[in-house]
Amino acid sequence: MKILGISAFYHDSAAAIIQDGEIVAAAQEERFSRIKNDPGFPVKAIAFCLDYSGISLDELDAVVFYDKPFLKFERLLETYYSFAPAGLGSFLRAMPVWIKEKLFLKKILYRELGELGQFDKKRTALLFPEHHLSHAASAYYPSPFEDAAILTLDGVGEWATVSIGRGKGKDITILRQLDFPHSLGLLYSAFTYYCGFAVNNGEYKLMGLAPYGNREGEDYRRMVGIIKSKLVTINEDGSLFLHQEYFGYATGDRMVKDRVWERLFGFPRRAEGGPLDRRYCDMALAVQEVTEEVVIRLAEEAKRLTGSENLCMAGGVALNCVANGRLESAGIFKRLFIQPAAGDAGGALGAALAANYIYFGMERFVDRMEQDALKGSLLGPEYGETEIFSVARKHDHPYRRITDMGELAEETAKLIAGGSVVGWFQGRSEFGPRALGARSILADARSPEMQKKLNLSIKNRESFRPFAPAVLAEEAGNYFDLGVASPYMLLVKPVKKERRIPVPADFAGREWADKLYFLRSDIPSVTHVDYSARIQTVNERSNPLFHKLLSSFRELTGCGLMINTSFNVRDEPIVNSPEDAFRCFEQTQMDHLVIGNYIFSKKEYLAQG
Repeated sequence: MKILGISAFYHDSAAAIIQDGEIVAAAQEERFSRIKNDPGFPVKAIAFCLDYSGISLDELDAVVFYDKPFLKFERLLETYYSFAPAGLGSFLRAMPVWIKEKLFLKKILYRELGELGQFDKKRTALLFPEHHLSHAASAYYPSPFEDAAILTLDGVGEWATVSIGRGKGKDITILRQLDFPHSLGLLYSAFTYYCGFAVNNGEYKLMGLAPYGNREGEDYRRMVGIIKSKLVTINEDGSLFLHQEYFGYATGDRMVKDRVWERLFGFPRRAEGGPLDRRYCDMALAVQEVTEEVVIRLAEEAKRLTGSENLCMAGGVALNCVANGRLESAGIFKRLFIQPAAGDAGGALGAALAANYIYFGMERFVDRMEQDALKGSLLGPEYGETEIFSVARKHDHPYRRITDMGELAEETAKLIAGGSVVGWFQGRSEFGPRALGARSILADARSPEMQKKLNLSIKNRESFRPFAPAVLAEEAGNYFDLGVASPYMLLVKPVKKERRIPVPADFAGREWADKLYFLRSDIPSVTHVDYSARIQTVNERSNPLFHKLLSSFRELTGCGLMINTSFNVRDEPIVNSPEDAFRCFEQTQMDHLVIGNYIFSKKEYLAQG
């Protein structure tokens, strides 16, 4: 059974291909187009998936789109009708697009696919599972569980914004759902907007800003009170009621009613890129705390409904790794699996898997020896030595070539231990928003200056944002209060107390900028302002070369972890090809690039003129 899954036309479009239940390839369109969160039809991602799998279009049993456009159109019409006459201008702008593009999606899909090759429309099924079913399938089917509760949380699919389901064997049953306009994801996005970050792109920035808020302060407590008393009613089972007189997303072009919120909170919306002060930090902390409370309640309800010991999660809110860490610590479920491509990109994979097991009824087999069926999320393109050498010659860049991969790891470890920042490009690229040791920028977490250097000189991003540690799985307990694997960088946990360095007594009440560069632990560049870290545990089985690099670094330094951040700069997708890697390397103050068997040095390049 050969199935192609597609997500497109909202944000972060992607394609995935499975064969007889095996996940063969998956990639986001942005990696090829170089357009961040590219929403367009994923023609290049599809072409890659077909080429890598060796499957032609006419061999496909099904092409599966990740949601139901007619059901989404129904929601749009009913929403505008319910709020009429408010939103008339938005309605008039939206209708031509919907009628032209969304309602004739089947025709568009056939046309776009036809550009890639010929296929028999009668033989190849064209399927449209519901959005939340695609998300649920993306998490449950690759998981190592034969039975699990499934929690899907996002902005909105067709109607659903939260759903609780159960996976058992090859079947998924949706047990409960919360419908638009009441949405935990949209609540979080509303605060993302008000704090001056881009919706559908800046939510992770809001999460990173939250620890700079003052949990002991009056402003923080006041904002939590406003959220719970004015903006949203939170029920015991985690369901929400968002009071729409404060929001604008249902029928307008803005997430919130700016003037209403300004009167409510006492300060204006922060302009994107504008000055940041403690009010926005406290606001970020307030909505983060509310989000975590709702996630815990929803998980408890999922446990009550299913009785399962296992939980699978997907949807954009499942990328909130602070909430995930708190959920894991709560012990509601014995085991937790979160889809690393939890957002809409992962819907492409979930759509294909849903078709395989639900529509075609294929049997599902769980490999108990594996942590999941995602192959470390290394599902994207890889490049051979000929392509790497061709790009190096084009850039006229001196290099060292090391054929033994153990020696390559040792040499790279020496560079990082010596204070260098290294671009690390190896094997197949990651599927999802996290760099996991295939398209990564690596540096020494023990250096007190490295966070500042990376943020300002390499990544060109906000100085408050933390960096994640990649740690040997067998060493993680030496650094963090972490009792489980975290292979996909989706859990935030505390740094162990014995590694922490106390901060001044008045630290909590200081402005955020005054909190930035205090030495907080003996791994300062991956220790966030609240002594937490977003952890990636590296397993030898899923990524042997990256594990070897970390092992070599430990042998040199006694430290079994390093900074791992995505190989890109601000507002650009993670690098995909050797050409992308060279461009990023040359345009930043990165010291070295290790790509395949080749080591390139910035100093040598500059020395040759």
